[in-house]
Amino acid sequence: MRTRNIYIIIILVMLSWGMNVSALKVIVENFMPVTITALRIFVASLIALLILAFSGLVRLPKRSEWLYIIGGAFLSVVFHHYFLAEGLTKTSATNTGLILGLGPLLTVVFSMIFLRRKPTVIQFTGFIFGTLGVSTTVLVGSGGIHSINLGDMNILLSITSQALSFILIKRASETMDPRLLTGYMLLIGSFFLFLISLWKEPGGLDSLVGVSPSVWAVFLFSAVIATGVGHLVYNYAIGQVGPAETSIFLNLNTFFSLIGAAIFLGESIIPAHFIGLVLIVSGVILGSGGLEAWLIERKRKRAIR
Repeated sequence: MRTRNIYIIIILVMLSWGMNVSALKVIVENFMPVTITALRIFVASLIALLILAFSGLVRLPKRSEWLYIIGGAFLSVVFHHYFLAEGLTKTSATNTGLILGLGPLLTVVFSMIFLRRKPTVIQFTGFIFGTLGVSTTVLVGSGGIHSINLGDMNILLSITSQALSFILIKRASETMDPRLLTGYMLLIGSFFLFLISLWKEPGGLDSLVGVSPSVWAVFLFSAVIATGVGHLVYNYAIGQVGPAETSIFLNLNTFFSLIGAAIFLGESIIPAHFIGLVLIVSGVILGSGGLEAWLIERKRKRAIR
């Protein structure tokens, strides 16, 4: 698949993930958080494995691949979602948004350390723009950053574990289709999250009873589209274009989540949010390598003439 098409698909995934923020808010208001997260990821794993089965891509992992699967399950599913849930109960939305916005930069750092990949000046500029865009978008509606606390550390652990999982997925893609890896990661991760929910939320299963069909419809969107299909496609993109180039698109989540909040939750969007959008889009164009690829292609065409 051409890189341009992969980037378009990633943007669509970011759109679904942005809408998923509003969906998750509805879900956690009607269910016990860790319990419903375990169920959501379990349903997502079934969807992912079903798609892979119809595509003829399902196979048993080799012995050497189990390390990547289990490692990815803990980093991308268990640790990321657990620390995110814990952190949100102890810190502000401002701090959470800013720290999660560090994801692309953390991925670049880990790519340099573990994959020995050095970003170009243009790409690094893109990561800076993206981070500034996320910061602007989050800060305009909340009045600034509060003091660092335990919740902030939990959020930092959450995004750090996710960034590390991107590196692991890239390594695993050398021998295993990232989509199949995703299915196994979601399945195993949901099992461990369920065990955690039994410990943290003893009455969590009782919260699944008596919920309206409309809430279950929101749950299915989150589980099937955003989590199941979304992670399947996103992790495939990591294997195709690299973790650093793919992670820069995560900055679009902030803006798309604002759009979703305005449409579905009635929250307002102010002009300053569009400044954040300009910075975020600039960061995506620069950090993804898209601008450099366009310049190289343009120079090649001129040379042919």
